Amino acid sequence: MKKYYFLALLILCFCKTFSQEITKTTEVAFQPGEQITYKLKYGFFTAAEANIKVENSPIKFDGHPALHIIADAKTAGTFDLFYKVRNRYETHIDPKTLLPYYYAEERHEAKYRHDDKVTFDHPGHKITAAKGSFPFSGNVFDFLSAYYYARNINVSHLKIGEKLELRYFLEDGIHSLGITYLGKEKVKCGMGTFNCLKFNPTIIPGRIFRKNSMLYLWITDDNNRIPVKAHVELLVGSLVMDLTGAKGLKYPLNPLKD
Repeated sequence: MKKYYFLALLILCFCKTFSQEITKTTEVAFQPGEQITYKLKYGFFTAAEANIKVENSPIKFDGHPALHIIADAKTAGTFDLFYKVRNRYETHIDPKTLLPYYYAEERHEAKYRHDDKVTFDHPGHKITAAKGSFPFSGNVFDFLSAYYYARNINVSHLKIGEKLELRYFLEDGIHSLGITYLGKEKVKCGMGTFNCLKFNPTIIPGRIFRKNSMLYLWITDDNNRIPVKAHVELLVGSLVMDLTGAKGLKYPLNPLKD
């Protein structure tokens, strides 16, 4: 697998927070019209921005309606001068099962370019992508659909220290990631302070992360289940992703009073 720019890696970790083996809630936590924005900070500097939105898809898959989820990520400020990034990720999912029908990405990271189009044939247990066909069993996601599926997992029975796993397809095959639940905390972000669930996704060392780098992720402990903050250690310094905007939510987002 070719290297991913650090923003894509962090968003990917956002999207892999629960195991598909855990029971999904009956009510879907999001709706068309939802839009969430983040800023990625390196020290005091804004390194990048990301915007994720949900809309009804104009495309039907085998006659079935779908939701269209779009994530745009781009570098900002000085970082845009030295390493310009313009990435777009799109997924079309079943509005009931939340499983993906089709995923596409366009990544422009400095001189690196990569496009992919991925079709999920769940009845036939086959994924078709630019690099070939890949058989699978059980639930497998792209990273964007995994995030939205994860927001609908029943987490009421999670215990501190419990490790979960989620399978996802990315570029050249099916991969898995372990995540440890660390309990509940109050966390402050750009939209206020929230009661959150805290997780520790596993990191693969490489050009960006140290061997012992830690990634911490906080998700609202409410019906929305929105990531509000993440902190990851790098080879030099650290990155923080911070929730800066949320509108069109299905449920009220209620920050704690100071």
